[in-house]
Amino acid sequence: MNNQQKLTNPFYVLLSLPSTAMGFALCVQISALSWILSTKYNLSIEHVGLVWLAGPLAGLLAQPIVGLISDKVWFWGGRRRPFILIGGVTASLMLLALPFLGQLSELSGIQILWTAIIIALTLDLAINVGFNPTRSIIADLTPDGEARTKGFTWMQTISGMFGVLAYVIGAIFGNYALIYFGVGLVLFFNVIPAFFLKEPRDLGPVAAHDAPTEPADGHGKTNLPRLFHIYTAHAFTWLGVQTMFVFMFAYAQHALFPGAADLDEAQKTSLGQVISISFLIMNVVGFILPVAVLQPMAKKVGLVRTHTLCIFIMALGYAGIILFGKTAPAIYGLMAIVGIGWASVVSLPFAIMSDSVDKARMGTFMGIFNLSVVIPQIIVSVAIGTVIGAAADKSITFIICAVALAISAALWAFLKEDRTEPGELAMGGGGH
Repeated sequence: MNNQQKLTNPFYVLLSLPSTAMGFALCVQISALSWILSTKYNLSIEHVGLVWLAGPLAGLLAQPIVGLISDKVWFWGGRRRPFILIGGVTASLMLLALPFLGQLSELSGIQILWTAIIIALTLDLAINVGFNPTRSIIADLTPDGEARTKGFTWMQTISGMFGVLAYVIGAIFGNYALIYFGVGLVLFFNVIPAFFLKEPRDLGPVAAHDAPTEPADGHGKTNLPRLFHIYTAHAFTWLGVQTMFVFMFAYAQHALFPGAADLDEAQKTSLGQVISISFLIMNVVGFILPVAVLQPMAKKVGLVRTHTLCIFIMALGYAGIILFGKTAPAIYGLMAIVGIGWASVVSLPFAIMSDSVDKARMGTFMGIFNLSVVIPQIIVSVAIGTVIGAAADKSITFIICAVALAISAALWAFLKEDRTEPGELAMGGGGH
């Protein structure tokens, strides 16, 4: 526990492992699920969207409930630890089930579509049960200010590094190797930190924020108007990001194999590799930038301004794919630009949001924050999947992405920086 007390770099690495595990499980799902369903089981774009709908529905309920409960309970030596362990073990088992959807369908007598939905729902439920506590524990174990921002940027650096590894494995060895590797990593990274991280029984009060807040409850205050603004801006970000994740395969097939209604096995393999390499490049940029660039930049110009710029650059990257992403190399280069925004999306909003929240209720508001992710995911699965499926030109995929990110950038631009005096970044709950 000495590393924890001194906030050493090894402590930040260890603190990042549970979130890394959940992120890796999500990377496996993103890389392999749509590919398996469309190429092995020949599900339509609309049906693939329905399978992906299971996850947001799970998150809609799981994260707020788990966050609320984990703020108030204590067992197995922690308030976050039990949910991290339960989510990690279950996620490992559901990843193991992905290559065997056909066999599970035959054994159960349930149609392949519904089998896939059940497995995806359970996987996403497990990820959502684990994700909230893995992020909340970072806020629990780090003091307000720069240390907490460092915690979330280190989280993305470590998580992003293994996300890159996920896409390397998928690109070189194939998605099945990626799935089996993910089973072991998710289990290991969730279990090991439980023995080396000590959670405090009492999180203690935090200072009140300067902006209008809800009534104090003895633990500090929460800035609700600022939170609502953050949630809305983040929701438009995820509307574009989730569209890319789910329907990248549709755009890539349209761009790289124009006019081909049915792909042969070689083309299917090539398509899977292009998608894996694209997300690999995005995640390389995504894990390098947070600690190396975004954290020092946020010190100078502020968290919100840094994030706004990154989101705007991401919108430009999506626009570039529409105009120039007609070959694999062009897609790769433009996905590197998209990665600048991705680096910020998965790190800075957590620091921005947590600065406006009572620390003793972090799990609850972290769960509500997740609604700005899952509601856009539901919209993507229910509505945008139908639009993309009906469109002859699949470039509409990235038109939707670009417009959503442009709106998000505008909303972030109108969020006031958390400053109390010129030149000073007030990253704590109540400023300086």
